[in-house]
Amino acid sequence: MSSMLKLLAITVLLSSILEAGSASEKVEDFLKNNFSNNPSLESVNVRVINEVIVKQREEWTAYFVELDAVVKKDKRKVTQKMVWFSDGNVITKELYDIESSSNVGDLVSLPFKDEYYSKENLIYGDSNAKHKVVIFSDPLCPFCRSYVPEAINYMKKYPKKFAIYYYHFPLPSLHPAAVELVKAAVALELKGEKNVLLSLYKVEVDPREKSVDVILEKFNKTMNSNINKSDLLSKKVSQHIEHDLKVADLVMVRGTPTIFFDGDMDRTKNKYKEAK
Repeated sequence: MSSMLKLLAITVLLSSILEAGSASEKVEDFLKNNFSNNPSLESVNVRVINEVIVKQREEWTAYFVELDAVVKKDKRKVTQKMVWFSDGNVITKELYDIESSSNVGDLVSLPFKDEYYSKENLIYGDSNAKHKVVIFSDPLCPFCRSYVPEAINYMKKYPKKFAIYYYHFPLPSLHPAAVELVKAAVALELKGEKNVLLSLYKVEVDPREKSVDVILEKFNKTMNSNINKSDLLSKKVSQHIEHDLKVADLVMVRGTPTIFFDGDMDRTKNKYKEAK
Protein backbone atom coordinates (compact mmCIF):
# COMPACT_ATOMS: atom_id res chain seq x y z
CA MET A 1 0.00 0.00 0.00
CA SER A 2 1.38 3.45 -0.90
CA SER A 3 2.06 6.08 1.78
CA MET A 4 -0.87 8.14 0.46
CA LEU A 5 -3.28 5.21 0.68
CA LYS A 6 -2.05 4.44 4.20
CA LEU A 7 -2.70 8.05 5.23
CA LEU A 8 -6.19 7.98 3.69
CA ALA A 9 -6.97 4.75 5.52
CA ILE A 10 -5.81 6.29 8.77
CA THR A 11 -7.95 9.37 8.15
CA VAL A 12 -11.15 7.32 7.72
CA LEU A 13 -10.47 5.18 10.77
CA LEU A 14 -9.69 8.07 13.07
CA SER A 15 -12.70 10.06 11.91
CA SER A 16 -14.94 7.20 13.00
CA ILE A 17 -13.37 7.20 16.45
CA LEU A 18 -13.50 10.96 16.93
CA GLU A 19 -17.21 11.00 17.68
CA ALA A 20 -16.82 10.75 21.45
CA GLY A 21 -14.25 11.00 24.21
CA SER A 22 -11.26 13.29 24.84
CA ALA A 23 -8.66 13.83 22.14
CA SER A 24 -6.06 11.71 23.93
CA GLU A 25 -8.60 8.92 24.49
CA LYS A 26 -9.45 8.94 20.79
CA VAL A 27 -5.79 8.65 19.89
CA GLU A 28 -5.35 5.80 22.38
CA ASP A 29 -8.39 3.96 21.02
CA PHE A 30 -7.33 4.37 17.43
CA LEU A 31 -3.76 3.18 18.01
CA LYS A 32 -4.86 0.27 20.19
CA ASN A 33 -7.25 -0.90 17.47
CA ASN A 34 -4.55 -0.42 14.86
CA PHE A 35 -1.80 -2.32 16.69
CA SER A 36 -4.21 -5.04 17.82
CA ASN A 37 -4.55 -5.97 14.15
CA ASN A 38 -0.91 -7.04 14.14
CA PRO A 39 -1.08 -10.86 14.26
CA SER A 40 2.29 -11.13 16.02
CA LEU A 41 1.13 -9.11 19.04
CA GLU A 42 -1.29 -9.76 21.88
CA SER A 43 -2.39 -7.94 25.06
CA VAL A 44 -1.85 -4.58 23.39
CA ASN A 45 -2.18 -1.50 25.58
CA VAL A 46 -1.63 2.09 24.47
CA ARG A 47 -1.33 5.10 26.75
CA VAL A 48 -0.79 8.78 25.95
CA ILE A 49 1.88 9.90 28.43
CA ASN A 50 2.06 13.52 27.30
CA GLU A 51 0.80 15.87 24.64
CA VAL A 52 2.39 19.02 23.25
CA ILE A 53 1.02 21.67 20.90
CA VAL A 54 3.26 21.83 17.84
CA LYS A 55 5.12 25.14 17.66
CA GLN A 56 4.01 27.25 14.69
CA ARG A 57 1.39 24.60 13.86
CA GLU A 58 -1.06 25.06 16.70
CA GLU A 59 -3.84 23.13 14.98
CA TRP A 60 -1.68 20.02 15.45
CA THR A 61 -0.90 18.24 18.69
CA ALA A 62 1.97 15.83 19.24
CA TYR A 63 0.93 12.83 21.33
CA PHE A 64 3.71 11.00 23.12
CA VAL A 65 2.54 7.43 23.33
CA GLU A 66 3.70 4.34 25.23
CA LEU A 67 2.83 0.96 23.74
CA ASP A 68 2.91 -2.20 25.87
CA ALA A 69 2.34 -5.55 24.23
CA VAL A 70 3.20 -9.25 24.35
CA VAL A 71 4.82 -11.01 21.40
CA LYS A 72 2.73 -14.10 20.66
CA LYS A 73 5.63 -16.25 19.50
CA ASP A 74 7.71 -16.20 22.69
CA LYS A 75 5.43 -14.30 25.13
CA ARG A 76 8.08 -11.59 25.37
CA LYS A 77 6.87 -8.27 26.79
CA VAL A 78 7.76 -5.22 24.73
CA THR A 79 7.44 -1.53 25.48
CA GLN A 80 7.90 1.20 22.93
CA LYS A 81 7.53 4.98 23.07
CA MET A 82 6.58 6.91 19.96
CA VAL A 83 5.15 10.23 18.78
CA TRP A 84 1.97 10.63 16.75
CA PHE A 85 0.41 13.82 15.41
CA SER A 86 -3.26 14.69 15.15
CA ASP A 87 -5.35 17.75 14.31
CA GLY A 88 -8.48 16.09 15.71
CA ASN A 89 -9.49 14.60 12.37
CA VAL A 90 -6.33 13.05 11.00
CA ILE A 91 -3.58 11.09 12.72
CA THR A 92 -0.14 10.51 11.25
CA LYS A 93 3.24 9.22 12.38
CA GLU A 94 5.19 11.85 10.46
CA LEU A 95 4.34 15.43 9.58
CA TYR A 96 6.28 17.65 7.19
CA ASP A 97 6.16 21.36 6.46
CA ILE A 98 5.77 21.78 2.68
CA GLU A 99 7.50 25.16 2.41
CA SER A 100 10.60 24.29 4.43
CA SER A 101 10.55 20.51 3.82
CA SER A 102 11.32 20.15 7.51
CA ASN A 103 10.09 17.35 9.74
CA VAL A 104 7.60 18.86 12.21
CA GLY A 105 8.67 16.17 14.66
CA ASP A 106 11.86 18.17 15.15
CA LEU A 107 9.78 20.94 16.73
CA VAL A 108 8.45 18.82 19.60
CA SER A 109 9.98 17.06 22.57
CA LEU A 110 9.08 16.02 26.08
CA PRO A 111 10.09 18.53 28.76
CA PHE A 112 12.91 17.77 31.18
CA LYS A 113 10.94 17.99 34.43
CA ASP A 114 12.28 19.42 37.68
CA GLU A 115 12.27 16.00 39.35
CA TYR A 116 14.72 14.67 36.76
CA TYR A 117 17.50 16.97 37.93
CA SER A 118 19.65 15.01 40.37
CA LYS A 119 22.51 16.28 42.51
CA GLU A 120 24.45 13.14 41.55
CA ASN A 121 24.30 14.31 37.93
CA LEU A 122 25.35 17.89 38.63
CA ILE A 123 28.95 17.97 37.42
CA TYR A 124 29.68 21.72 37.34
CA GLY A 125 28.02 24.94 38.46
CA ASP A 126 25.55 25.98 41.10
CA SER A 127 22.20 24.18 41.22
CA ASN A 128 20.60 27.63 41.54
CA ALA A 129 22.38 28.94 38.45
CA LYS A 130 20.39 30.98 35.94
CA HIS A 131 20.39 28.22 33.34
CA LYS A 132 20.21 24.43 33.63
CA VAL A 133 21.90 22.47 30.87
CA VAL A 134 21.46 18.71 30.56
CA ILE A 135 23.78 16.54 28.48
CA PHE A 136 23.08 12.94 27.46
CA SER A 137 26.18 11.49 25.87
CA ASP A 138 28.16 8.45 24.82
CA PRO A 139 31.91 9.05 25.33
CA LEU A 140 32.74 7.12 22.14
CA CYS A 141 30.24 8.97 19.94
CA PRO A 142 32.48 10.80 17.40
CA PHE A 143 30.59 14.10 17.57
CA CYS A 144 30.32 13.89 21.37
CA ARG A 145 34.10 13.59 21.67
CA SER A 146 34.56 17.07 20.28
CA TYR A 147 31.29 18.73 21.29
CA VAL A 148 30.90 17.66 24.93
CA PRO A 149 34.36 18.68 26.28
CA GLU A 150 34.15 21.99 24.40
CA ALA A 151 30.66 22.77 25.76
CA ILE A 152 31.53 21.76 29.33
CA ASN A 153 34.82 23.69 29.36
CA TYR A 154 32.97 26.78 28.15
CA MET A 155 30.13 26.58 30.67
CA LYS A 156 32.13 25.55 33.73
CA LYS A 157 33.81 28.96 33.67
CA TYR A 158 30.45 30.48 34.66
CA PRO A 159 29.19 28.51 37.70
CA LYS A 160 26.52 31.09 38.56
CA LYS A 161 25.27 31.12 35.01
CA PHE A 162 25.20 27.40 34.18
CA ALA A 163 24.32 24.29 36.15
CA ILE A 164 25.58 21.38 34.05
CA TYR A 165 23.89 18.00 34.52
CA TYR A 166 25.43 14.99 32.79
CA TYR A 167 23.65 11.68 32.10
CA HIS A 168 25.46 8.63 30.74
CA PHE A 169 23.84 7.26 27.58
CA PRO A 170 26.14 4.64 26.01
CA LEU A 171 24.97 3.21 22.70
CA PRO A 172 25.78 -0.51 22.88
CA SER A 173 24.68 -1.31 19.33
CA LEU A 174 27.10 1.25 17.92
CA HIS A 175 29.82 1.44 20.57
CA PRO A 176 29.78 -1.67 22.77
CA ALA A 177 33.00 -0.54 24.48
CA ALA A 178 31.18 2.52 25.82
CA VAL A 179 29.11 0.41 28.22
CA GLU A 180 32.12 -0.84 30.21
CA LEU A 181 33.89 2.49 29.81
CA VAL A 182 30.99 4.31 31.45
CA LYS A 183 30.90 1.77 34.28
CA ALA A 184 34.60 2.34 34.89
CA ALA A 185 34.09 6.11 35.00
CA VAL A 186 31.28 5.84 37.53
CA ALA A 187 33.31 3.38 39.64
CA LEU A 188 36.25 5.80 39.70
CA GLU A 189 34.01 8.71 40.70
CA LEU A 190 32.55 6.63 43.53
CA LYS A 191 36.09 6.16 44.82
CA GLY A 192 36.29 9.94 45.21
CA GLU A 193 38.20 10.82 42.05
CA LYS A 194 37.34 14.25 40.64
CA ASN A 195 37.21 15.50 37.05
CA VAL A 196 36.78 12.01 35.64
CA LEU A 197 34.24 13.01 33.02
CA LEU A 198 36.36 15.23 30.80
CA SER A 199 39.21 12.71 30.85
CA LEU A 200 36.73 10.02 29.82
CA TYR A 201 36.56 11.63 26.39
CA LYS A 202 40.32 11.20 25.99
CA VAL A 203 40.31 7.42 26.34
CA GLU A 204 41.48 5.90 23.05
CA VAL A 205 39.76 2.57 22.55
CA ASP A 206 38.09 0.91 19.59
CA PRO A 207 34.33 1.62 19.99
CA ARG A 208 33.63 -1.97 18.86
CA GLU A 209 35.96 -3.49 21.47
CA LYS A 210 34.24 -6.05 23.69
CA SER A 211 37.12 -7.26 25.85
CA VAL A 212 36.68 -5.79 29.32
CA ASP A 213 40.38 -6.31 29.99
CA VAL A 214 41.35 -4.22 26.97
CA ILE A 215 38.81 -1.49 27.79
CA LEU A 216 40.01 -1.26 31.39
CA GLU A 217 43.64 -1.16 30.30
CA LYS A 218 42.94 1.83 28.05
CA PHE A 219 40.82 3.50 30.73
CA ASN A 220 43.32 3.05 33.56
CA LYS A 221 46.18 4.26 31.37
CA THR A 222 44.34 7.49 30.61
CA MET A 223 43.08 8.03 34.15
CA ASN A 224 46.20 6.77 35.92
CA SER A 225 43.82 4.61 37.94
CA ASN A 226 43.42 0.97 38.94
CA ILE A 227 39.79 0.10 38.27
CA ASN A 228 39.22 -3.66 37.95
CA LYS A 229 36.40 -5.93 36.81
CA SER A 230 34.96 -6.31 40.31
CA ASP A 231 34.56 -2.52 40.53
CA LEU A 232 32.31 -2.62 37.48
CA LEU A 233 29.98 -5.06 39.22
CA SER A 234 29.30 -2.69 42.12
CA LYS A 235 25.62 -2.23 42.92
CA LYS A 236 26.13 1.53 43.19
CA VAL A 237 27.65 1.64 39.72
CA SER A 238 24.65 -0.22 38.29
CA GLN A 239 22.17 1.99 40.13
CA HIS A 240 23.78 5.18 38.83
CA ILE A 241 23.76 4.03 35.21
CA GLU A 242 20.24 2.59 35.48
CA HIS A 243 19.06 5.95 36.84
CA ASP A 244 20.60 7.81 33.90
CA LEU A 245 19.07 5.42 31.37
CA LYS A 246 15.68 5.66 33.06
CA VAL A 247 15.70 9.45 32.81
CA ALA A 248 16.76 9.16 29.16
CA ASP A 249 13.77 6.90 28.53
CA LEU A 250 11.37 9.29 30.29
CA VAL A 251 12.31 12.13 27.96
CA MET A 252 12.66 9.81 24.94
CA VAL A 253 16.35 10.36 24.24
CA ARG A 254 17.31 8.37 21.16
CA GLY A 255 20.77 9.59 20.18
CA THR A 256 23.83 11.47 21.34
CA PRO A 257 24.57 14.11 22.18
CA THR A 258 21.10 15.17 23.30
CA ILE A 259 20.95 18.54 25.04
CA PHE A 260 18.23 20.16 27.14
CA PHE A 261 18.43 23.87 27.90
CA ASP A 262 16.22 25.10 30.73
CA GLY A 263 13.94 22.09 30.37
CA ASP A 264 13.51 22.13 26.58
CA MET A 265 15.39 19.99 24.11
CA ASP A 266 17.99 22.10 22.33
CA ARG A 267 18.29 20.65 18.85
CA THR A 268 20.79 23.37 17.87
CA LYS A 269 23.01 22.32 20.80
CA ASN A 270 24.26 25.89 20.93
CA LYS A 271 21.82 27.78 23.16
CA TYR A 272 24.42 27.88 25.91
CA LYS A 273 26.54 30.12 23.66
CA GLU A 274 23.64 32.51 23.20
CA ALA A 275 22.71 32.73 26.89
CA LYS A 276 23.19 36.13 28.46
